[in-house]
Parts: sequence; structure tokens; C-alpha cells
Amino acid sequence: MLGPRQEAQAALFYEFSLNDHVPQDHLLRSIDRFVDLSDIRQYLSEFYSHTGRPSIDPELLIRMLLVGYCFGIRSERRLCEEVHLNLAYRWFCRLDLSDPIPDHSTFSKNRHGRFRESALLRHLFEKTVARCIADGLVSGQRLAADASLIEADANKQNSTPKEDWDRSAIDPTDAPRAVREYLNVLDDAAFGAASEVEPKFTSHSDPSSQWTAARKGPAFFAYSTNYLIDTDHSVIVDIEGTRSIRQAEAGSVRTMLDRIKHRHDLDPERLIADSAYGSGPMPGWLVDRKINPHIPVLDKAGRTDGTWSRVDFERDPENNQYICPEGEPLKQFRRNYSDPNRGPSGKGVAKYQALKHTCQACPSKMQCCPNAEARKITREEHEDARQVARDIAKAKQYAVSMRLRKKVEMLFAHLKRILGLGRLRLRGPCGANDEFLLAATAQNLRKLAKIFPAPQQARKA
Repeated sequence: MLGPRQEAQAALFYEFSLNDHVPQDHLLRSIDRFVDLSDIRQYLSEFYSHTGRPSIDPELLIRMLLVGYCFGIRSERRLCEEVHLNLAYRWFCRLDLSDPIPDHSTFSKNRHGRFRESALLRHLFEKTVARCIADGLVSGQRLAADASLIEADANKQNSTPKEDWDRSAIDPTDAPRAVREYLNVLDDAAFGAASEVEPKFTSHSDPSSQWTAARKGPAFFAYSTNYLIDTDHSVIVDIEGTRSIRQAEAGSVRTMLDRIKHRHDLDPERLIADSAYGSGPMPGWLVDRKINPHIPVLDKAGRTDGTWSRVDFERDPENNQYICPEGEPLKQFRRNYSDPNRGPSGKGVAKYQALKHTCQACPSKMQCCPNAEARKITREEHEDARQVARDIAKAKQYAVSMRLRKKVEMLFAHLKRILGLGRLRLRGPCGANDEFLLAATAQNLRKLAKIFPAPQQARKA
């Protein structure tokens, strides 16, 4: 039998509880147990005026942002619409059915103002890391680092080639916010001072972003998000946004290791990374800090033509020389220079060379240097530390570390596919760091919620 037509009947009074309509297994119920914003008002108190119109509760804004980044809602305008309609979002944000939703412009006002001035998002991220440590998810012994490219909100059509780019012509008083931030980070090791090489193109709307073709495809403007994770449960212990070049990414690892030592007293036993971190001073810095570098070393000293490689020469550190298999020395300097400019090049590479007449009369010349008058050997500035990394690569634990390193790649895949952060929405170094921090906070909160889900309650009869 066909039933009656369903029609909405208006009632004078309603008895309605948001808590009863949010499923017990909803992700936000688990996340809510790990979000502690009790100190946020005190943290921001000095950034608010004592007079004027009362502000929107900053805890509400942060909770709404967490909803957006946990569920991949990239637009703040759409976020306001979703919180208005979704009962679970309202419950998490502590909003009743009749409470109004803040306008989307409120987020920009607070982000460019008090949130950024107080480093609130960094504070929120570090509180989440501290909670992960307190719950036993972080041992701090085996850390892994890597970087991933995130496309910037910029395009080539609005850019200038490097031969035509003149930063001195920019008027800071009349420049957009992202351009002013670009001028402020010209001496920052993560951005302008990372390399003396100028990018091929510079964006007008976001000049701090890096023109790169690192994905082996069409070039684009990007920033790099650098993760430092604990491999026990893939918790992100620190994050740093930089230019998308190797020097800046390697430097960010040193910054993050120093910061977690200061903030959380984490002193790792090893650092796991790919070969991009195995060149330059990075291995030496890690060994000096007594951190074992589980990193593939970029080494071009080996030869494939059958002639002697550098490993066939014996190192004599006391006399700063190498001894060839025939017993002849290869020296860096054969006399003391009074002019220091004629000494070491200062470029991180030392060159050792044998005497020309010795090599010409050597019976093993064809096996040593058949196409050169004398044998030369180069030695990296941090070769002792690089040798430590080579020795570690022969151990069984190294193979385990290389498997653990893939956990960073999995986090980047989650960041882009699940959270939707394949392209930045905010511009400038500050905007990029704000997005990276919120996304990493969301990933850690989702990790806590997965490992420690909210207890299920029996349904009411």
C-alpha cells in the first residue's frame, strides 16, 4: 500500500542535541580529544586591543581551520558553508544550531595580523607534537627527512626572465604583501641566501617561489615543504618551508634538528635521508652532532674504465697526502705559501697530485693515469664524515633505514591526495609556511585519532 506523502511539519519547540547526532565513530570525535586550545586566549592576549568591538573567538577560527585541513576543504569561503551545514563540523567548532558562522574574510584578517605576529600556527603544531611525545608515539631515535614540491599560486605568464629582473626597482611601500615578504627574506638561508644562482624566471605575484623542473616535466613555480618525521609511527616532529633547491632543503634539516632539540629535547641516534642530503657539509654536520648519517653518499671518485680509483690509494692524514700503490706520494702542497690566497681553494674540495716526472717513469702508468701526465685525486672537505656514511651503508641496519625512509613519501602522498595540498592557495613565504604548518598539524591529529580512536558508547534504546 502506498504510504502518505512526507511533508515537513513546523513545530513550535524542538528538543535537539548536536552531540546525539554526531556518530560515535566520526573522525572529529577522536580528533577532538587531542585538540587543546585552552591557552590560546592567553597566548594571543597581547595582540588584541583593550578597547573596541569584541573579536570573534580565536579558538573558533582555529577549530574551523583544522576542520578544513583535516578534510581537504581548501577554500575558506567553502569552509564557512560546510561548517554552516554539517552538524559534525558545528559540534567540533562548539557552535549551536542558531550560532552564526564567521565571514570568510575574518580568516585573512587574523592570519595576516595576530596569528602571524604571534606565530600561533607554529605554537599549535608544536603542542600537537608534544602530545604525540607524551602519548609515546615518538622515541626521537630514528628520524627521517625529505622534501616535496608544492606548486605555488603563480604562473609563467606573469613572470620575468632573470636577465630582465631588477629587484632594486621594487617600491616596498607600493608592493603587494607577497612581494614585500620576498624582499624581507633575501638574506634568509631558506630563501634568498640559499644560493647565489638566480632562477630562470621570477614570478611577479610571488617572487619567492622557485621556478623548477625537478619533476622531470614542465617547469612551474613551487615551494618545498620539508618534513622531519619520527619513523616509529610516522609522526611529523618538525616542518619548514623553503625554496625548491637542494641547498635550501638540506639547510632546513639542520634548522629542524636544532629546533626539536631546543623545543622537545629530542636528540636522534640516526638521520635517514636520500642522496640529495649526502653532499656538501651535511654529513660532516651530522657526524659532529654525533648523529649517524644513514644517507647514500654522492661519490664520483670511482672509475669504470678499469684504472685505479681513489680507494686504491692509501690516505696519510699525518702528512696530508695520499700514497699510490707504487709507494709514491700525492701531495696537496709541496711548499708553504706565505700568501693564503695561494693555499686551499675554499670550495670544499682539496686536490692532490703526484710529480709529473714520477708518473712518466712509473711502470703502472697505464693502469693509473693513461691519459694524463700525472695522477690527480680530489678529496671532499668532509670526506671523513662521508666515509662514516659509507661504512654505515654496509651494515644491516642501513637496509632497514632505507625502507623506513619511504614513510616520508607516504606522508607526502597523503598530504597531496587526501588533504588536497597539491597547490598552495596563499602566496609568499609566510603564506606557504602557514599552509604547511596547518597541514602537518592535521596529519598528526589524524595519526593520533587513528591510533587512539574515541571509545564507542552503546546506543540508547
